[in-house]
Amino acid sequence: MNRDFINSLYVRQQVCLNCASPETISEWFNELLGTLFPDFSKQKFNTQREFELHLEKLKLQLEQILSRNETKPELSSSDLADLFFDALPEIHSQMEQDVTAIFEGDPAAKSRTEVIRTYPGFMAIAAHRIAHQLDILGISLIPRIISEFAHSKTGIDIHPSAQIGNFFCIDHGTGVVIGETTVIGDHVKIYQGVTLGALSVDKKDAVKKRHPTISDNTVIYAGATILGGETHIGHDSIIGGNVWLTQSIPPFSKIYYQAQMTNTSGETDKIIFKGESA
Repeated sequence: MNRDFINSLYVRQQVCLNCASPETISEWFNELLGTLFPDFSKQKFNTQREFELHLEKLKLQLEQILSRNETKPELSSSDLADLFFDALPEIHSQMEQDVTAIFEGDPAAKSRTEVIRTYPGFMAIAAHRIAHQLDILGISLIPRIISEFAHSKTGIDIHPSAQIGNFFCIDHGTGVVIGETTVIGDHVKIYQGVTLGALSVDKKDAVKKRHPTISDNTVIYAGATILGGETHIGHDSIIGGNVWLTQSIPPFSKIYYQAQMTNTSGETDKIIFKGESA
């Protein structure tokens, strides 16, 4: 084998000698999720002290992962781990609200336990809550690894920088994409195949707000695509299935497509865009 090629690979191995692997980060996330929700836990605790020691172990593991991060934040790994674990009560509270939103929003859900144990929407949102908090602390790469782990498990792709409010519901979920600068309010519900994306993928726009803002109490049905950083969806709006939207709409809007049936002469179906707002 070519000696120069071997040397170049070896140099890269040395640069990342102590990098935390995606598998290590994913295992830590799984353990943390099992700590917050015993439905995911492989471990049982006989005493509270045993459980407290488990939490300390998870904090230490996070410190070690952060110390092996390829880009170093300004704060120490220990300080960052402390800040993250200090935020856990609020993160857990948000997750519980998400369970409530999914349970109350889906007639097929028979219990909160079913939502937690089986719904891909909850898994994806839980991963985002954790990844987003790490992102807020200025940690790079690790939040993306957590998000991509959840993406691989659920088919739901949420960038860790996306800002998502309380009582968030993703129903079914497969094919959902939520971009980096998306802002989502409270009590928002989205279905499978929804894209909250950017109008442009030009690298020069990386620092701009490229993704839409979705206000409180909005429902976005399957296959809808909403694009652009200047696109604001007013509160209490309904976006119908397969809508393609690149402009803002006011509160209490209803945007949907209406199909016109093909007639017997074989004319091509027409899709009529309709919008109405209160």
